[in-house]
Amino acid sequence: MQTKVELECAQCGVLACKAGADVAESPAHCPMRAQGELLDEVRQLYLTDPDLRNWAVQSARVEATGYCRQPRVEEIVAFARRIEASHIGIASCVGTLHEAALAGQIFEKQGLTVSTVACKVGSIPKEAVGLTDAEKIRPGQFEALCNPIGQARLLERAGAQLNVLVGLCVGHDSLFFQHSAVPTTVLVVKDRVTGHNPAAALYTSRSYFRRLREPAGGDESGQGD
Repeated sequence: MQTKVELECAQCGVLACKAGADVAESPAHCPMRAQGELLDEVRQLYLTDPDLRNWAVQSARVEATGYCRQPRVEEIVAFARRIEASHIGIASCVGTLHEAALAGQIFEKQGLTVSTVACKVGSIPKEAVGLTDAEKIRPGQFEALCNPIGQARLLERAGAQLNVLVGLCVGHDSLFFQHSAVPTTVLVVKDRVTGHNPAAALYTSRSYFRRLREPAGGDESGQGD
């Protein structure tokens, strides 16, 4: 059994990795110290797998040319062109289909083919997977299960070469990533409370959202579509 790796990069004040400094200058918990062999193996993947190398190279080029100049939707167009993806697949929440349509219009204006599929595709009743009526967002009403696996499979059949997520819920996005047959990026992260700006809760976690720093064990409530 492999020894569990402890990763604490968020606590680092040195960032030797970013600066290209000697590993000896990094803190004791730096993975470059204890996991050098694993990181060397990963490095070789970039050098030997042509697809991985191309995605890494083109991602870095998009970062360099668009940094602080292009909005994310424009960067996605640039990345698609760089990896020669002419067909964009948009997997959207039904609650953000307006945003998906706007994104699709932009992609099409840039000469890309676009396929969009909503999360409720298949209309699977939530009861089919074992949810009770009380566990629905609106008990007593029909609610379709979000179907990110169906979205991924349909976009694969449509011929999408790069998938873009628009507003998929937490967990549903994980399933989509797991089942997408092509590279996937995110345009919109759904967060109804913060106007789709999840970082706002982090920045205000010592003021408006200070309850986030309270001990776990409180009530868990879901968000609607």
